[in-house]
Amino acid sequence: MSEKSLDGIPLDWVRAFEAAGRLGSFTAAAAETGLTQAAISQRIANLEGRLGARLFQRGARGVTLTVGGEAWLPHASEALTLLQQSAHDIFGTRAQRLTICASATVTRQWLMPRLGRLEGRERLHLSFVTLMVEADQEPDRSSAVVRYGAGDWPGLRAARLFPEALAPVAAPGQGAAALPRIAVTGPRVGWSEWSGEPGVDASPEATLRVDTMGAALAAAEAGAGAVLASLPLCREALEAGRLVRLGTRTLSPASSYWLTARAQDISQRRWDALTAAFCEG
Repeated sequence: MSEKSLDGIPLDWVRAFEAAGRLGSFTAAAAETGLTQAAISQRIANLEGRLGARLFQRGARGVTLTVGGEAWLPHASEALTLLQQSAHDIFGTRAQRLTICASATVTRQWLMPRLGRLEGRERLHLSFVTLMVEADQEPDRSSAVVRYGAGDWPGLRAARLFPEALAPVAAPGQGAAALPRIAVTGPRVGWSEWSGEPGVDASPEATLRVDTMGAALAAAEAGAGAVLASLPLCREALEAGRLVRLGTRTLSPASSYWLTARAQDISQRRWDALTAAFCEG
């Protein structure tokens, strides 16, 4: 291949190759790009002709990347992502707009108090959308999503907001032993794990169950019982004296809240600004 063999190659040819290589299918690439399968095939054939090398092996059961195609794919993906991000940053109105999707509790207790940290880093028009439990996988048109888990979502950037720490809390002035338990529905550690800790007495069955940590904390503040709370998310209530810890033991689960985004949805510069503002570990 000559040094100038890439001169004049349409970007659509490279985009067709990158989509087909990443998705492993001309049909899937056509669906993603809004083209026909024939158009994807023709663009890739034109690119192969210009490069003087086959990028895919065609067979009755589909297509597979050649050794050369597999080696070139990450470079093509990185180049296209860089072009998209830089165009958004410099020319697009989307560059100044960012949607953050998170639970109401995380938005109120963690993100909002740290908004001021973005000042001087980025000039953004932010939109916050409440993340519902039933739709926590792929909210539409969200550039950044706060998810709960171990931080291992394939294809996503992920930065932990804080190391999770759990301990029982309740309104002040109540007898800890006699307090009913408040449970929070979801994947997080609950009272059963707390009871399984060495040296910890078995906890009675929860008499109140809610679907968000925010609702559980509100119930605890109202004197409805004790909740195994996320200490970072109830820090303000503890400091203000509306809640108190029951004992000194703390659980430190592997899962926590993570800021996540696809690389193509947010530039590296804005990702760095968001993680610096919102993430503490």
